[in-house]
Amino acid sequence: MKTKLKSRLPERSFPFLRINEREGKPRKRSLTEIRGPYYSVVGRRYLEDLFETMGAYVDSLKFAGGSFTLMPEQAVRDIIEFCHKHDVLVSTGGFIERVLVQGDAAVRQYVAECKKLGFDKSGLKAKPEVGIQFGAGGATAAAELQAEGTRDPNWAIAQAKRFLDAGADIVMIESEGITENVDPWRTDVPARLIDQLGLEKLMFEAADPDVFAWYIKNYGADVNLFVDHSQIVQLECLRAGIWGTKSLWGRVVTYRDTRE
Repeated sequence: MKTKLKSRLPERSFPFLRINEREGKPRKRSLTEIRGPYYSVVGRRYLEDLFETMGAYVDSLKFAGGSFTLMPEQAVRDIIEFCHKHDVLVSTGGFIERVLVQGDAAVRQYVAECKKLGFDKSGLKAKPEVGIQFGAGGATAAAELQAEGTRDPNWAIAQAKRFLDAGADIVMIESEGITENVDPWRTDVPARLIDQLGLEKLMFEAADPDVFAWYIKNYGADVNLFVDHSQIVQLECLRAGIWGTKSLWGRVVTYRDTRE
C-alpha cells in the first residue's frame, strides 16, 4: 500500500510571529471536520473562498442529513473533486442508516454510487458515530431528548472499542446528551472515553463555540473536533493560540515547531 506523503502547509502571512504550528496533511491529531450543506447552502464557489483562506486547517467535510441526495449530481461531483484537490476527505455522514431500511439491493447500489461520485466511503473508510443520547439527531428539542433518556457511558465506550477493533481509525462522539441540549454538560463522558481509548482515536462533535473552546481548554490544541463550516476561523484561532476568551487567553500552547 502506497503511503501518502504529508503536504506542506502554505506560507502564511506574518510568518515571523510565533503561533502553535500545524502539521501537514494527512494528520493523525488536531483533526478538524466541517459540516457541509445542511443549515446553510455550501457549494463549490463557497468552498473556493473557504479553502483559499483556511483550507490548510480542514481535514474532512461531512454532508449532513443526506443533503447530497437533493443536489444535482454534477454539483456533488464538483464539491467532492474540489475537496480532494485540497486534501480534504468527504463523508456522506450517517445517511446509510436511512438506506438500510430499503433493503440489501439499495445498500449495494448506494455504496456503488458513493464510489462513482468519489466519496471517501467505498474503499472503505469508516468513521462510526457513538453517543449516549436516545432519539438524537436533527436538532431534536431538549425536552424531547430529556424524555428519551441517555445510555450508560460504559455502553458507548464498549461500542467505540468494538469499532476500533474492527478496523476503524477514529470514532465520532455525538454531542447530544453530553454538551448539546443538556444542562449541566456531561463532562465526565469525554473524560472517560479519552481515558479508555486515547485522544487520537476520538473526534468530538462540537458545533458551538463554547463547546469547542471547552475541549481545547481541557484537552489542548490537538483534540479532534467536528464543527460547522462557518466556525473554522474561530476554531483555528483558538488552536493556534492567537486569540481566545478570558479563560483561554494565553493558555493554548503546544511548544511544537513543525516549520522545518
